[in-house]
Amino acid sequence: MAGGVFVPRSLPGEVVTGDIVGDRMPDPKIMTPSPDRVAAPCAHFRRCGGCAVQHASDGFVAGWKAQVVRDALARVGIEAVIASVETSPPATRRRAALAGRKTKKGAQVGFHVRASDEIVAIPDCHVLHPEIVAALPVLEQVTRLAAARGAEVTLHVTRTETGLDLALEGAKPFGREEMAALAPLAPAFVRITWNGEPALQQVPPHLTLGRAPVVPPPGAFLQATEAGEAALVAGVRAGLGDAGSVVDLFAGLGTFAFPAAETAAVHAVEGARDLVLALEQGARMATGLRPITTQVRDLFRDPLTTAELARFDAAIIDPPRAGAQAQVEELARADLARIAFVSCNPATFARDAAVLVAAGWRMGATTVVDQFRWAPHIELVTTFERP
Repeated sequence: MAGGVFVPRSLPGEVVTGDIVGDRMPDPKIMTPSPDRVAAPCAHFRRCGGCAVQHASDGFVAGWKAQVVRDALARVGIEAVIASVETSPPATRRRAALAGRKTKKGAQVGFHVRASDEIVAIPDCHVLHPEIVAALPVLEQVTRLAAARGAEVTLHVTRTETGLDLALEGAKPFGREEMAALAPLAPAFVRITWNGEPALQQVPPHLTLGRAPVVPPPGAFLQATEAGEAALVAGVRAGLGDAGSVVDLFAGLGTFAFPAAETAAVHAVEGARDLVLALEQGARMATGLRPITTQVRDLFRDPLTTAELARFDAAIIDPPRAGAQAQVEELARADLARIAFVSCNPATFARDAAVLVAAGWRMGATTVVDQFRWAPHIELVTTFERP
């Protein structure tokens, strides 16, 4: 933003020129570049909407994301201490929701062009894991089979330890003809799910979370990179201290529950039944863990109460982007020693953090985790303690 005009792909302090359309300068020319400006490594950057800041140095991006967290907390009266910014390496993102569209000549698969429903192919993508990039030609063939002419399908691709897991959304109905045509493409994937229904499976997709082997439901949420997951898990484990009993709120597949169970009894609470079933199966297969119990519960409508929280020493909370205002209000009054808080939205985190601080909790240093390299998305982990 410069003088009330949005200038895409610019950096603070740069002198730019170009035609202004409304409140935007859609095609700026950089007259005086910032010392933080670098050549974008990816050939698709100018059109692809997957990345926003490949033209900025790594140091600038890390500083910018840390400042976003500081600013969000400052708006609610909290002075943040940033312990570090943990940035995932390029080409390590293990899950993506790709867009696919059937065309007269074949199919397009990739990310959307900025502010458009047009799809840009990404054969030189610097964000996705090479195994996902290598599968793009096969995903184009799947799109030709799954999409109606001119219609768009979403291809959820996840790299697991046994291979690529594919879940299709928005595909046309699946029948014998589609099954026969899909069979030759099946070896590229360990599992294919079609509009929520199983289509083909070679072997179960497999993930290791802590010490537990987990088979995720189709399209299940997973931390975007292994490095990002490791940074968040380390922050959570440090935040729990020597707690002997832990409640994991919004537990998902058990990303934090399983590592926590190496030293503490864990009660994992999650609203999605299929995720809880996957977590339970992983717990049965794991060895060397303290007891893990589970509960299916909508924590937005029915948060654990202060009385229910009283039987635990500490809590983990990792809510969706909307935050967890109702649950945090119960946590604020609970007789807990520590809370390990993970967030993917600095704005809603700041709102929830303010509730805890107002109730007397002390917020520790924050680790910013950048799993979505070159994108505006920010995650963080921190600890709240009773004084």
